[in-house]
Amino acid sequence: MPELPEVETVCRGLAARLVGRRFRRVIQRRKDLRFPLPARFAARLEGRRVERIARRAKYMLFHLDDGMVMLGHLGMTGRMLISTAVPEELEAHDHLIFETDDGTVVRFNDARRFGCFDLVSGNRLPKHRLLAGLGPEPLDDAFTGPVLAAALKGKKTPIKAAILDQRVVAGVGNIYASEALFRAGLSPRRLARTVQGNRANALAQAIKEVLTEAISAGGSSLRDFVQTDGELGYFQHRWAVYEREGKACPGCHCEFEKTGGIKRLAQSGRSTFYCPRRQR
Repeated sequence: MPELPEVETVCRGLAARLVGRRFRRVIQRRKDLRFPLPARFAARLEGRRVERIARRAKYMLFHLDDGMVMLGHLGMTGRMLISTAVPEELEAHDHLIFETDDGTVVRFNDARRFGCFDLVSGNRLPKHRLLAGLGPEPLDDAFTGPVLAAALKGKKTPIKAAILDQRVVAGVGNIYASEALFRAGLSPRRLARTVQGNRANALAQAIKEVLTEAISAGGSSLRDFVQTDGELGYFQHRWAVYEREGKACPGCHCEFEKTGGIKRLAQSGRSTFYCPRRQR
């Protein structure tokens, strides 16, 4: 599933082409995705101008000129693809097509249909069922070591599971959790409640650094993710531990023959990658 850097990359690509433009035509090819689409979804979007595009956690937010917000989620296989015309033959999984007044076309393609779209009034956005209860944005200045420490206080779950909890910090997924824990030198098995003080400071900083670098690289292309122009992201070439089981971690001075390099373990049904010597 695309994580925060991938969604941020998509939002920036869309903003460059859609902000200030009106939806001239919206084609809706099915009634539902993960959830039913709102009544008269296409009709309510046609003629509306996109004022700005933002992101909250892993959600795309299209702010419109009538005060409504189109909320979107890519799901596991969703892609937002930009072109200069509607293709003569649409693909089977092109479920939504947005055409603007300057001819720009955006297709939402989602093979597994785990993505979703909704329309919500801007003043009710924070209370939307998909957004209410989300934790702080990790790239905001307000997300600091003390803020993270407070959210982790008393938690008996492993720290890896804790930072995947969207109520603790919004938008961090499996890839970047493993990468951030490696940078912070923290074992994914460590109890979350023990990540206080300097440990929390190091982890908060590592989360910010990993996400920022991933956005600069266009995200990580894993399975279906591509940018809005169809290009792949490149951060997967800079992973330190993720999917590198049995290899030496970057800059490692461990005795590789004894340690066997990066390890993988299953936590909450997901793979975690870590260096058992450098992460404590």
